[in-house]
Amino acid sequence: MMRSKFRQALVLSFSLLLLVGTLPSSVLAKELDMDYKNSKQVATGLDGMVATAHPLASQIGADVLRNGGNAIDAAVAIQFALNVTEPMMSGIGGGGFLMYYDADKEETSIINSRERAPAGATPDMFLDEKGEPIPFGERATGGKAVGVPGTLKGLEEALERWGTRSMDELIDPAIQLASEGFPIDIVLADAIADNKEVLNKTAAGIVFAPNGKPLKEGDKLVQKDLAKTFKLIKSGGTDAFYKGEIAKAVAGVVQKYEGSMTADDIAAYDVRIDKPIWGDYKGYQIASMPPPSSGGVFLLQMLSILDGFDLSQYDVKSWEKYHLLAEAMHLAYADRAAYAGDPEFVEVPLKGLLHPDYIKQRQDLIKLTSVIEKPIAGDPWRYEGKKTAGISVQQPDDKKQGETTHFTVADQWGNVVSYTTTIEQLFGTGIMVPGYGFMLNNELTDFDAIPGGANQVEPNKRPLSSMTPTIVFKDDKPVLTVGSPGGSTIITSVLQTIIHSIEYDMELKAAIEEPRIFTNNTTSYRYEKGIPNKVLDYLNKMGHNFGESPVTIGNVQSILIDHKEGTFKGVADSSRSGAAIGIDF
Repeated sequence: MMRSKFRQALVLSFSLLLLVGTLPSSVLAKELDMDYKNSKQVATGLDGMVATAHPLASQIGADVLRNGGNAIDAAVAIQFALNVTEPMMSGIGGGGFLMYYDADKEETSIINSRERAPAGATPDMFLDEKGEPIPFGERATGGKAVGVPGTLKGLEEALERWGTRSMDELIDPAIQLASEGFPIDIVLADAIADNKEVLNKTAAGIVFAPNGKPLKEGDKLVQKDLAKTFKLIKSGGTDAFYKGEIAKAVAGVVQKYEGSMTADDIAAYDVRIDKPIWGDYKGYQIASMPPPSSGGVFLLQMLSILDGFDLSQYDVKSWEKYHLLAEAMHLAYADRAAYAGDPEFVEVPLKGLLHPDYIKQRQDLIKLTSVIEKPIAGDPWRYEGKKTAGISVQQPDDKKQGETTHFTVADQWGNVVSYTTTIEQLFGTGIMVPGYGFMLNNELTDFDAIPGGANQVEPNKRPLSSMTPTIVFKDDKPVLTVGSPGGSTIITSVLQTIIHSIEYDMELKAAIEEPRIFTNNTTSYRYEKGIPNKVLDYLNKMGHNFGESPVTIGNVQSILIDHKEGTFKGVADSSRSGAAIGIDF
């Protein structure tokens, strides 16, 4: 115990020095390397909390809070740090959704930095000369897949509205991490190994697989070009990215890989400030993400559908629970395919999709004795007094689930951040901007490959997302943050965490670790290890199609806020190397 306390104090002193720029980040990285597998996945604090998917990023965010910064300040520092430590998941070459609860004003707002299609994008750009969809592996790794990045603009907007520190201060720890390097964990090592062929086609190969040899767990990753880019941003602000030499470099490499993006597209990028979409569940108020994310509306729709079945009467690992979850997912994802898109371009029937009578109509389709053979979209427009049919265009079933990252922060003043940030697939397109060291997203593959629906490609349009950063409230106070990576599985990871926490009254770590399922139609099923084989067998006999091999679904980061006790509990999902760090003054 004495050694543990001494080491914690030592790491804290090192990281504080790092924050003010007096100690090379490699020293901190060396100290924390031994904690990749043993870093705290659960922590408590009296004065704040940070939970991210990487211990170095968690440490940097915690340092900001300890030094008097607020939740937004910490979130900005964390995002820059994650660009270094999780370069395959997120960064300034991508976008995301940041939800912020302002305790002083008691307001919840969203910084929407979702990528946009360039002016040269066309509805049929993912079709070949025969009019057939280009295979996903091909369309996801070319310049046409790159959306105009929004992350950096989003960070700037968040700081200007709510932050107390400057971006040039908050970017410093990431500059040092990139310059001095850090030993990589198994998550990054596996990602490099799995994507080495794609990476070696671009400048990324030199960084992640020098001399053709992919970096392995424990190897030091140094990113000098990324550090240079961060220094340009530190001195020139976001204009260095959106209007300067970096924009020209981004446009140039995108065009090299047959995309249409120009420097003018990048200079024209804008973020949006949105309000959450709200719903009620078991006496709690749920604030989640509105379109162009499909996350919030279909999270709330599934919660409302399931609220009528009294799930907790069934064991948490019962076939009844998984059956009801699967059926609710099928119905929600059928509606998602028909109605969800960018509200700047299409009208989304939000009121209808969540109308009590429509929810009841969808509930009535679900039976404990059978599986819905062909789940189809309903007609939510009738509950908004309109006669507008949704258009479901059958899409190729070849898309890989994206991987991104989610993190969350709460500070001593009661401000809360829930932030999901992404470049879509692991390493995005696999395209690194030469000389600048960051990866470019493949977010435009989130558009439909076959045009005609609400989510078809159009210039300046934002592709449909599943990102679902969420804050749960009780009596108008935030009590729980939830979010996850995982492409279209994100919504269901958040759904099941909330159900396990609230419906089953599970302790937060147990709620996150409880095995999850995902299915968006009757031919596509995923499940995690830990579900009894006899339950899976029974479900398959009913007509479900759970396969033989479990997989990992999502990576939830969450904070539980106990206002009565005045404490924070942070939890990092065990599926990555994440860490939760509590703040005590």
